[in-house]
Amino acid sequence: MHRDPGCGCCAKWAAQVQRQLGRQVRVVDDSNRPALQKRAGVPADVSSCHTAIADGMAFEGHVPIEQVQRMLAERPDIAGIAVPGMPTGSPGMEGANGKPYQVFSFDNAGHAAVYAEIDPR
Repeated sequence: MHRDPGCGCCAKWAAQVQRQLGRQVRVVDDSNRPALQKRAGVPADVSSCHTAIADGMAFEGHVPIEQVQRMLAERPDIAGIAVPGMPTGSPGMEGANGKPYQVFSFDNAGHAAVYAEIDPR
């Protein structure tokens, strides 16, 4: 997982992936993450603070662990999934007053579509 240097919420997300999926996550402080995002096909409008690559698929931002697990199991014909920004209530951004947010899928051409609706309340 490549993160904006020093971002603490990214480490919280990585810890949840390790705990819930049993996958090791290597955290890399990356000041040139936009280059990785471009290679992974992440559209700018769904960008967040970290980008993880697993099994050739990209996971951008605070994607719920259940959605990571779903994508890895179903293997849809997409480049990855993303949660834009840093919504309160998403994994690694827990706290009171969580609000509904969307998970987007994206393809290698940069087209994004709603993949899941999440309500952490």
